Amino acid sequence: MDHPPADGVAAVAVLDEPTRRRLYEYVARHPTALSRDEIATALRVPRATVAFHLEKLVDEDLLDVGYERRNGRSGPGAGRPAKVYRRSQRQVAVQLPERRYDLAGHLLATAVEEADRTGQPVRAVLERQAYRFGRRLGETTHTDGVVAALEAQGFEPRTEGTQVLLGNCPFHTLAREHTQTICAMNLNLLDGLLTGIGDTGLTASLDPQPGHCCVRLRPPSA
Repeated sequence: MDHPPADGVAAVAVLDEPTRRRLYEYVARHPTALSRDEIATALRVPRATVAFHLEKLVDEDLLDVGYERRNGRSGPGAGRPAKVYRRSQRQVAVQLPERRYDLAGHLLATAVEEADRTGQPVRAVLERQAYRFGRRLGETTHTDGVVAALEAQGFEPRTEGTQVLLGNCPFHTLAREHTQTICAMNLNLLDGLLTGIGDTGLTASLDPQPGHCCVRLRPPSA
């Protein structure tokens, strides 16, 4: 299951409840899937309470659900399989302001691999990969509009007249230490996003300002 970055806040909030967190940590530490009865017995928590909290964790994709026969029997008369839980593969991280270092790492690693394979300059490949990613993102979110697409990626957009100012850089630390490389990647990503959305009346250009993303979106004539 894919999750927008902001969904991490909801997942962390679910774990704020002490009993629910105990259940999650117990299941996460266990090498095999566990039934409600096993968890309730081990933690000395009423089974109904265990069931309620487990389903909350499943709703946030923090636990996976399966069904297993716990008595070793099979065939007619073996009884119904028990519902069992194990930790999911979802990874949750919350950073404020929002950061997308995972995306930067993905683009950089992909660019290095392609550059090794083709002999092309890494930076040129990175910019092309960023543009492709942004275009695919725009094509899948075009019905939501530019501002919504930017919000989903953590750019904190706000309109100023005909322009869109980006109040946050999701690659802040990287951009500060590797400005030319990361800002060029970012510019191509946003250029691709606009292309993928289509007919936005905006272009992406570098316009570094203190406290803002290095890219600004404006009409071509602005």
